[in-house]
Amino acid sequence: MIMKLVRTISRLLVGFVFVFSGFVKGIDPLGTAYRIEDYFIAYGFEWAMPWALLISVLLCALEFLVGVALLLNLRLKHFSWILFILMSFFTLLTFYDALYNPVPDCGCFGDAIKLTNWQTFYKNLILMIFVIAIFSSRKKFKSIIPSKLGNTILLLTAIGFSWFSIYQYDHLPMIDFRDWKVGADLNPDIDQSPAVYLIFKNKNSGETKEYLSPDYPWKDSVWMSNWEFVDQRVMEPAAFGLNDFHIEDLAGDDMTRQLLDNPNYQFLIIAHDLNKVSDRAIAKLQPFVEMVAESGYAVSCLTASLKEDIIHFSLKTSIRINFFNADDILLKTMIRANPGIILLKDGVIMGKWHYNDCPDFDMLIRNFQDF
Repeated sequence: MIMKLVRTISRLLVGFVFVFSGFVKGIDPLGTAYRIEDYFIAYGFEWAMPWALLISVLLCALEFLVGVALLLNLRLKHFSWILFILMSFFTLLTFYDALYNPVPDCGCFGDAIKLTNWQTFYKNLILMIFVIAIFSSRKKFKSIIPSKLGNTILLLTAIGFSWFSIYQYDHLPMIDFRDWKVGADLNPDIDQSPAVYLIFKNKNSGETKEYLSPDYPWKDSVWMSNWEFVDQRVMEPAAFGLNDFHIEDLAGDDMTRQLLDNPNYQFLIIAHDLNKVSDRAIAKLQPFVEMVAESGYAVSCLTASLKEDIIHFSLKTSIRINFFNADDILLKTMIRANPGIILLKDGVIMGKWHYNDCPDFDMLIRNFQDF
């Protein structure tokens, strides 16, 4: 009875972790592909870079499928082997990462939950205890779901989740776990004063309490006689925009503040690599950019491409737009599209679109008052 309970708990716990992990990575297959590319570069497999996106979709679908099989107790004689091989491989990989740090962030939970390499290894080590419990008793799992129905569920899960990931790639992640989500303010609150926290210790019990200055009972003479000041800490206001957002014009002049301080609506076309912008994307963007420019709104392109590539792109497309340079990792983080569109106002992200979902500009104009 106890062993059956252990098997059930192990199956449900590992199943939930795999479903969650597969989902948060599968919802952002391009971001997962970027992480896979980091591993290829770190381990000398640059030749495999073109396969990163396909591997991303297949790996996320497999992880999600294993999780579903565990939660529903389907064909565990077979899936326990896949589970054991996957976890053994990733436990060894994350142990090497923790020791030598070739890739700073393994991305095991995508951008939803950030773990250090050591935290990831310890997480995998704990999971391996439950995985071994599942694997060692794989012949004892009996499903109450008929075999044919179970196979149909697994097949539909594999196909459905693969389609789901591909759809997220062709548009934008339906849930944005990054800092650059809609509503994010890229401007730091430069007028905000640092927060000072005062730490007091009880003279009798040794208990410590922390108060945001000056919100502590300094007028209470009894309290003051029993507590003494021991330390303080200062929390500086966040400076997200200045730390992570740096833009230069083609002459190398810093244009960051000009973009962030613009109180009007402005559109940013984000294309980390202009050489990889497809003709289909150009056909969708060109009329949109022209309408924005004709309406008097600012529109610029942020890219990590070289100056000669920018000139070549301009001549090829005849798109009249100001180009600015930014770090390619920054641009890939800002939006999962090449190209994508971001609407800014006063440094606040008001909207984001994949080029496949290029917005109707006339409708945007009518709805600007709703932003």
